[in-house]
Formats: sequence, C-alpha cells, structure tokens
Amino acid sequence: MARTAGSHGPKTMEAIRKAALSLIYRKGYEAITLRQLADAVGIQPGSLYNHVRNKQDILFDLVHDHMTTLLVEVAEAVPADATPRAQLEGFIAFHVGYHITRREQVFIANSELRSLEAGNHAAIVALRKKYEGVLIDILRRGAADGSLRAEEPTIAAYAILSMLTGICSWYQPSGRKSAEQLVTLHRDLILRGIVV
Repeated sequence: MARTAGSHGPKTMEAIRKAALSLIYRKGYEAITLRQLADAVGIQPGSLYNHVRNKQDILFDLVHDHMTTLLVEVAEAVPADATPRAQLEGFIAFHVGYHITRREQVFIANSELRSLEAGNHAAIVALRKKYEGVLIDILRRGAADGSLRAEEPTIAAYAILSMLTGICSWYQPSGRKSAEQLVTLHRDLILRGIVV
C-alpha cells in the first residue's frame, strides 16, 4: 500500500489503530508484525515508531480504549436513581447493543487479554472488575430490597455476563432477528430467572 498523502499525527494514529484492530481480529496478536501493520496503514515500518513504541502498546491502547468506553457508556445507560430491575434492564440492553456493534473490540479484549504484559494485564483486569461491579451492585441491591432473586450476586453476574457476551460469537446482522429483538430476548430470559 502506498503512503497516504498528507497522513500525519492524529490522522495516522487513527489509521494505525483501525488497521491494528482489523489485523489482530483476523490473525491474532502474536501472528501480526509491525511491518504488516505499517503496510496496512501505508507508511514505512520505521515511521510507525513516530506514533507507537511497540506492538504491546498498540494492543494495550486498543483494549484500554474499549474498557474505558464501556465504563463511560454503561454509566450513561444505567440510571443511578432507578430501581434495581430498571437498572438491570438498562444494563442488559446496553451490554447486548454494545457487544454486537463492536464485535472486533470485544473479541480482542477477551481473547488477547492473555497477550498483555503483567502491568498492562493488571490495569485491564482492574477495569473489567469495575465493569463487572456495576452488574454485581445492581444484583446486590435487588437482592437486598427483595426485587431480584440473587442470593449469590457475584456468581449471578458472571453467569449473566457470559450469556450476554456470548452474542459476539454468533450474531450476524443479516440474521433473522434484529438487534432490538435480541435485546428483548436476552432481557426476557434473564428477567424470568431473576425477578421476584
């Protein structure tokens, strides 16, 4: 690929991130090289170092961005002053919608967690715990006020998250159910099992 005329600074960094996301999603972190990434962006391999220090930094940036976006958006989707049931419904709708529209980011954040170096791994795990904590807190409050059956809020939260996140592995935009229908289906499945 020829170098894109006028590519520099933030524009080039965004192109690097998009190309890295696609390459890691398709080939896996360990299989890609910085040369492949530079070729995909249309810059010389040495020019890549004007934007990133190494391949590990690229992976961490992608996963960290995914996790921080997830935390910001879930805070907007789950009303703080709502009942635990309403918060649970908001969480389900948000999680399913986010995960079917950002499948590449979700896949990389889950499958390449193992590829992060110790410090980066710890930082991402801490962010994941914060996200999981949103659901755990909803379930705890619902159990406390008697509106939700969640004697083991942490276990229930992990079971719910596994079910909701699994949609990434099978959802197809061209499938027979729309994204909205899938949100409703997941919401109903969970609420039938947990609402008192």
